[in-house]
Amino acid sequence: MLDRIQAALPSLAPAEQRVGKLCLADPRMFAKLPVSVLADRSHVSKPTVVRFCRSVGYDGLADFKRKLAGTVNEGVPFIHRSVDTDDKTSDVMVKVIDNTVAAFLKYRNEASTLALDKAIAALLLAYQDKHRILFFGVGNSGVVAQDAHHKFFRLGVNTVSYSDGHMQVMSASALEPGDCVVVISNSGRTRDLMDACDIARKNGATTIVITASGSPLASAGHIHLSADHPESFDKYSPMVSRLLHLMIIDILATCMALRIGGATLQPLLREMKSNLRSKRYT
Repeated sequence: MLDRIQAALPSLAPAEQRVGKLCLADPRMFAKLPVSVLADRSHVSKPTVVRFCRSVGYDGLADFKRKLAGTVNEGVPFIHRSVDTDDKTSDVMVKVIDNTVAAFLKYRNEASTLALDKAIAALLLAYQDKHRILFFGVGNSGVVAQDAHHKFFRLGVNTVSYSDGHMQVMSASALEPGDCVVVISNSGRTRDLMDACDIARKNGATTIVITASGSPLASAGHIHLSADHPESFDKYSPMVSRLLHLMIIDILATCMALRIGGATLQPLLREMKSNLRSKRYT
């Protein structure tokens, strides 16, 4: 939407151009302000503000502002806002949160639901046929693998997670057709994970990889769930990739819970909750 406004500027009247430039300078502000303030800041009349909105293809100011708000608040492409040495705590807080939210929204707008559906179907089939489901990860991805194990175990799905390279290779060697392994890596270049994934495929197991597009691991699995997030190590960079991977695991686990169904799952979850509560201090 902002690109369309920028492209339309040369063909607009000078007064409408001023409105367009005000919008491009701060679209979030533009979406919130009333027409009187927009007109005053653009040094134009209120009807000119409305004419601008119609000139770029919208029904009027209300329609333009509604769609503009959706563009800047919900469809923001990822732009990494680096943390600087002179940032205050408030600046760091905003940048870390903005980077995380932007990465999540970028994934939401670009993720392949077809790939997710294939992954969910493979996991569900392994569960129903009582085959093994494994989660592999190293470092930060190892934390995600362990979290996935916990989430699926709560659903009554027997899983195992491994973050040790030797254990991953050995467990992959024991896999059979019908088994399923989820391999998680931000870079997709870890040798042990690559080896374990190759061994699992050769043994007939379904391999689901959560990694960046274009990484070596992306083409090594049967199903690729792309998770693209740049990490810079020149200076501190929030590890948003781990949160992105956790979110993908949440999507898989939630869809699995819906497929399993309430009649089977709800009593189990209630019993787990009751037993955990009995272990707490009062």
